[in-house]
Amino acid sequence: MVAMAGLAVTEFTDSGCPWAYSASPALAVLRWRYGAQLEWRTVMIGLADDPQVYVERGYTTTRAAVGVLSFKRYGMPFAAEPRARVLATYPGCRAVIATRILFPERERDVLRALQFAWFNTTLLLDEPDQIAQALRAVDGLDVERVVAAIDTPEVEAAFAADREETRRAEGGPTEFQGKARQTDGPVRYSAPSLIFEAQDGRVLEAGGFQTIEAYDVCVANLDTTLDRRAPAESAVAALAAFPGGLVTQEVAAVMTHNNMPVDRYAAETQLIEAAGDGSVTRTPLGDDALWRIA
Repeated sequence: MVAMAGLAVTEFTDSGCPWAYSASPALAVLRWRYGAQLEWRTVMIGLADDPQVYVERGYTTTRAAVGVLSFKRYGMPFAAEPRARVLATYPGCRAVIATRILFPERERDVLRALQFAWFNTTLLLDEPDQIAQALRAVDGLDVERVVAAIDTPEVEAAFAADREETRRAEGGPTEFQGKARQTDGPVRYSAPSLIFEAQDGRVLEAGGFQTIEAYDVCVANLDTTLDRRAPAESAVAALAAFPGGLVTQEVAAVMTHNNMPVDRYAAETQLIEAAGDGSVTRTPLGDDALWRIA
């Protein structure tokens, strides 16, 4: 559904996808630049219902832990430690959708908490009690109510609708660009595919993992009447716009001017100095940290 003002953005994602997680800095920049002018809608892909699907493809917990090393170049926190077993992603998707139904304003917080837990802990995130443990990082969330709703008919119906919508990529720009996948029947969007829609019905599609420049070109070609916020002048200013906090690479991205290299060192220096004077807090996360306004 198109937003009343600005652009509608549909994001196809899955909490267990390292590509979706690694796109977080670019998505943070979009939110910084355009704020409420972008009306976001999350669609959960559902990568695997049964971990055996991955096992049959040759995945092991060690292979998964080694595999994340290649994603570190995008700057998000990772803890490359093997889990006790391979995981399915459906339960995490259901947790996000349960939150969408019960507490829609917290949906993104829950998705983000699951992503952080997926890539920085060894929690078994297809088990309800361990999903609950991950979600306790979301301030003020009724975790028990969310987890109790995961297997309800209402959540399953909404998830089935998400999965069906995800698997409509055949013949579109995402498939044309080689960014679609076909793992369980129909051609589907890969994570994190973004579809931008203007009020007049014009649509641009950025399939799969893309850069902030690709996303911003889509926005610019659909609506030049939007207010486009300049980069954050400081790390503290960046954090002030994100109550849930940002990791170092996200802060650095929000501070970066158009097409310039991200200066992570400068951002982290400011963050450490701000932590030193008590302006921000630093919570260790994998090989990095989550920073928040104190």
